[in-house]
Amino acid sequence: MLDKSSHLDINNDISLDAIKNSDRPKLKFLRIDWLGQTLASLCWVISVFVYGFASGDGLQMSLADWLQLTAASSWFIANIATLIID
Repeated sequence: MLDKSSHLDINNDISLDAIKNSDRPKLKFLRIDWLGQTLASLCWVISVFVYGFASGDGLQMSLADWLQLTAASSWFIANIATLIID
């Protein structure tokens, strides 16, 4: 059976973990995995427009280009959302 002091220690440990976890979203943008994924998705979005203008006739985008842009934008938005949601 647990005595009162061990019960208090468990509660203190839980509250310390909650405090540590509350700071995570604020610092997530400094993590290399988040930075790498966000940079990669942003480069992907930009590359769709670069290839769209490559013909020299203005922005020419096919259905495949729109799908690429949708995928890249979704990935970028998901990365940004993890800062808000987590």
